[in-house]
Amino acid sequence: MIYTPMTKTAMRICYDAHTGQIDKTGLPYVFHPYHLAEQMQTEECVCAALLHDVIEDTNVTLEDLRAAGISDPVLEALSLLTHDPQVPYFEYVRALSSNPIARAVKIADLRHNSDLTRLDAISPKDEQRAKKYAKALELLGAV
Repeated sequence: MIYTPMTKTAMRICYDAHTGQIDKTGLPYVFHPYHLAEQMQTEECVCAALLHDVIEDTNVTLEDLRAAGISDPVLEALSLLTHDPQVPYFEYVRALSSNPIARAVKIADLRHNSDLTRLDAISPKDEQRAKKYAKALELLGAV
């Protein structure tokens, strides 16, 4: 993990925003963004990894993040990482692929979400999701 004033701010926001949320494995959701952040190599990527689901899954807005001191490059990546349900999934993946920050975070996100060993039992829905994520990784050139 890279510790800077901005990454520490992102860590606090991530923790507060996801408090009480549980992931598909039954674990506190916040472990997921922290897991991604540990893999990132730059300050901007760490922040984007920590905050990648905050806009989509909580009441926090991009303006809230801007006011907290999150940089414009991170905000741009977060905007791309926030999937609008009106946009077909693979179109969304293609759109974020040209942004290096968003691309790095999405690759780590897809790999973590594709790890079926995290689940106690694997359903056909889980297998389908893993196939979809494998195709997305292929689109991002990460296979």
